[in-house]
Amino acid sequence: MDEIQKRLIKCFQIVFPDLPDAEIPTASQSSVPAWDSVAAITLLNVIEDEFQITMDLEMAADLDSFRRIEEFLQDQLSAV
Repeated sequence: MDEIQKRLIKCFQIVFPDLPDAEIPTASQSSVPAWDSVAAITLLNVIEDEFQITMDLEMAADLDSFRRIEEFLQDQLSAV
């Protein structure tokens, strides 16, 4: 597990404390009932704080799973 994935898991643990750790890497908006629009914005804010990046809130619709967010972060952080 790489550093980005470890840090992203921490973000998910903050926003979704009832989600078992084993389910986080496969989590998506459709598989996590608590992942509503408010949770999506909260998650993006937590990720922004953790990774010191700025994310456009309009991206929330596209970043609808752990994998998609991880891929986005890999792209963003490798470009820095």
